[in-house]
Amino acid sequence: MHVSILEQSVSVEGKPQNITIQESINLAIKAEDLGYKRFWLSEHHNHPTIVGSAPEVLMAAIATKTKEIRIGSAGVMLPHYAPFKVAEQFKVLEAIAPNRIDLGLGRAPGSDGRTALALNPNSREDSEQFPGNVRDLIAWVSNEKLLEGHPFRHLIAQPLTETLPEIWMLGTSNYGAQLAAYLGLPYCFAHFITDGQGMKNAIDLYKSEFKASKLLKKPHINVCLWALTANTEEEAKYLFSSRAAWKIGRNFGNIGPITDPDNALNIISEHNWEEQYKFLYENSLVGEVEQTCEKIKKLVKENDIDEISILTWCHNEKSRIKSYELFANCFQLSSNKKFATSYQ
Repeated sequence: MHVSILEQSVSVEGKPQNITIQESINLAIKAEDLGYKRFWLSEHHNHPTIVGSAPEVLMAAIATKTKEIRIGSAGVMLPHYAPFKVAEQFKVLEAIAPNRIDLGLGRAPGSDGRTALALNPNSREDSEQFPGNVRDLIAWVSNEKLLEGHPFRHLIAQPLTETLPEIWMLGTSNYGAQLAAYLGLPYCFAHFITDGQGMKNAIDLYKSEFKASKLLKKPHINVCLWALTANTEEEAKYLFSSRAAWKIGRNFGNIGPITDPDNALNIISEHNWEEQYKFLYENSLVGEVEQTCEKIKKLVKENDIDEISILTWCHNEKSRIKSYELFANCFQLSSNKKFATSYQ
């Protein structure tokens, strides 16, 4: 099983956000050394916690610092942009890092409605045109002509490259699963957004309706999980408190940089959130390394998943890196280090 990383560039109390972006680059370099297959970057806008707003820019920086690991967007929120421009951006990225670029596409705004309109005043209309825009983007990225009669049929996304980006469909609902199946694309389900709700239905629907394409001959599933591990269960639960306090607080309209575990535990205690904290911990992929890896392996086996991507938040960057080191060791990634091939 291939294992990858999703990076959101999460804001941390007391740390300048430019340092957060630089740490994302450093994590990608570390991920390559550890044997992770892909390093994907999310796109959010006007978000006080998740400050990764331009995955395509960060991908270019990472491409110059790495040699093997695949680099991708998870994803580009297409309703904000013209498909032709996205195609050009990712063709340039492919020229920088041949056979290492993943173009993950999403339909969700990655922001609130007002911000979506600021990014593109026609975002609502473009959201409705999402399937057609994805179809056009696939053609431009793949050096193929658009449909006969299309007004932009003769446009060519440059530079022309011998290799092509891998195109992925991302989602949390049946909509994305069906579109990925219809277009013959690999599909990634964002388990960390829904806590797994709807995952089985989406995967089953994708597999049952999949149509082979020039890009992909058989269904391929990636599931993105929020997971955190440490040498002991006690330490893992302690580190998890930063995420838990943020997640519970969000339900009350409080979002911002994540705080350190000691302060997080104080916040949980002051607001009588102990029951919510316990529930979140018991229903999360968090704990001592062997125990947590077994939980993940069970989920993978039960849902016939081809690969996973791990998302981890920590107030302390060293603890976050240590978690990824422990997962890499548990899943024996360094002994399986091979990135140049496509989905296999």
